[in-house]
Amino acid sequence: MSFLAVFGVFLRLGLTAFGGPVAHLGYFRDEFVARRRWLDDRAYGELIALCQFLPGPASSQAGFALGWMRAGWRGGLAAWLGFTLPSALALTLLALALPAWQGAAWAQGALHGLKLVAVAVVAQAVWGMARALCVDRLHVALSLLAVFAVVFVGGAAGQVAAIAVGAAVGALGGEVAEAQARPAAGLVPPIGRRGGTMLLLAAILLLAATPLVRGWGHGWALFDAFYRAGALVFGGGHVVLPLLQTATVEQGWVTQDAFLAGYGLAQAVPGPLFTFAAWLGAVGQPVPGGLRDAAVAVAAIFLPGLLLVAGTLPWWRALRDRPRAAAAVAGAGAAVVGVLAAALYDPVWRTGVNDARDFAWALAAFLLLARWRLAPWKLVLLAGLGGAAAAAGLWPI
Repeated sequence: MSFLAVFGVFLRLGLTAFGGPVAHLGYFRDEFVARRRWLDDRAYGELIALCQFLPGPASSQAGFALGWMRAGWRGGLAAWLGFTLPSALALTLLALALPAWQGAAWAQGALHGLKLVAVAVVAQAVWGMARALCVDRLHVALSLLAVFAVVFVGGAAGQVAAIAVGAAVGALGGEVAEAQARPAAGLVPPIGRRGGTMLLLAAILLLAATPLVRGWGHGWALFDAFYRAGALVFGGGHVVLPLLQTATVEQGWVTQDAFLAGYGLAQAVPGPLFTFAAWLGAVGQPVPGGLRDAAVAVAAIFLPGLLLVAGTLPWWRALRDRPRAAAAVAGAGAAVVGVLAAALYDPVWRTGVNDARDFAWALAAFLLLARWRLAPWKLVLLAGLGGAAAAAGLWPI
């Protein structure tokens, strides 16, 4: 497959993947596991487990890795650009022209409809991955344990702890089901361990070097602030917001009101939440940054996560092929199911389903995806239009 074809696939996802990182992983599974069969559920579960372990935005890292393994470096960059460009460009343009329609009823209604789609997408992902990865009592128990870890520990710490415990218990269990012992189809990075080591070193050296160049100008200081935020946050998504607030509001680059307004808008666009960096770069002081600073901020915040996943994948594959490591990966994959199941409730369900009517629409969306195989982008379009119509009193959603 050419990198242009990869770009086209991810551009469509970047235009339609609403609902945050958990929903994005659901969209990816539907597109690349169920429809295109680039890899199987086991390989996809392993990839998610790896991305959850690493700093950075998990869904963007997974998308980059999928494009990279499919069409080389150009494919990886095309996947990242296609998935990131729509929301980054939208937030940049909105930052340059304050949106008078932000509180409009039709916009709020469309957003609510898209949240219901996210519920259906995540539910389908949890169900499909559970059938593939929770193959016996041990792995079902690990999945349930992961739910409790996320619920009672909370945040990125709970997610990482759940996957780590799943891997440890899986390794101690010693036996791997025959279906899990087979090599995971599609998870083959295009570089070896030496190349992976060089990429990991590059990520670490950049983290150490960027503070040294802050004094060279505002662009360098901006790169340092956003690279550091992307490199030091585990869990991605909303977890990066405190770091970004420290890096921008406390530095005097962005006002608190502008920060909160941009954060609200970031919830209403598709694609990764890390593109909030585009808004912050565009509105940043001492003068409005515009397109240049928006581009610097976006590139800097994503770069460490992409370097880390590309550098780790060759080592991950080598470890995974060892029998004990295979058992550990199987346990981690089962834990990922629990992590996604917990996220299905909070934040996806809690922010999307407000009453019985919402539940009925979410269930209908799930059946359209799971039984009638409606393409997710079509469902997104229907839900957005339906939500806007409902806000105008034309449709009961």
